[in-house]
Amino acid sequence: MTASPTSNRTPDHPIERFFLDRWAPRAFSDATITEAELLALFEAARWAASASNVQPWRFAYGLRGDDAFKAIADSLMSTNASWAPNASALVLVGAKITLVRGGAEVVNPTHAFDAGAAWANFAIQARISGWETHGMGGFDVAKARANLKISEDYALFAVVAVGKLGDKSKLPEALLVREVPSQREPLANRVGHGFFPA
Repeated sequence: MTASPTSNRTPDHPIERFFLDRWAPRAFSDATITEAELLALFEAARWAASASNVQPWRFAYGLRGDDAFKAIADSLMSTNASWAPNASALVLVGAKITLVRGGAEVVNPTHAFDAGAAWANFAIQARISGWETHGMGGFDVAKARANLKISEDYALFAVVAVGKLGDKSKLPEALLVREVPSQREPLANRVGHGFFPA
């Protein structure tokens, strides 16, 4: 497992150090990920919790240098487009919006929740396997949909860069100061006993 500069992260309650060490770098090396290595990460995602076992998540991926990678990279917004194409793989995360219930196709109210669980499994397995991930909301959904010929039946949530840590000095200057593990709000700001904190 690769080391991360996370010594400045302190939990409010005792947890495994693993969760503090996971972060989302932008500086990636020229390491190549094999399709088999990437599929192992998707295998972890496959076993995520899923309401009614519908498993609505969908992933489309490209390996650096292939046409699928270029199609996903082409949808990235300017800041992400400046660093993410250096990753070993790019993954588009989405979910089927509907499910079949009682013979009729209806909206699946937990499609996004379940896709989030699958992405979390993917990121955790990546970290265990020595890879880093960085999820991005900064992409053009319409362009990604067109480039990969994905129908409106699927919601598109994020693009994930996968790779090994690289030399951060090669990042654009504006991103250098951001290339550190981010902090989190205190737990009390996000969790309430019988209420949602404001």
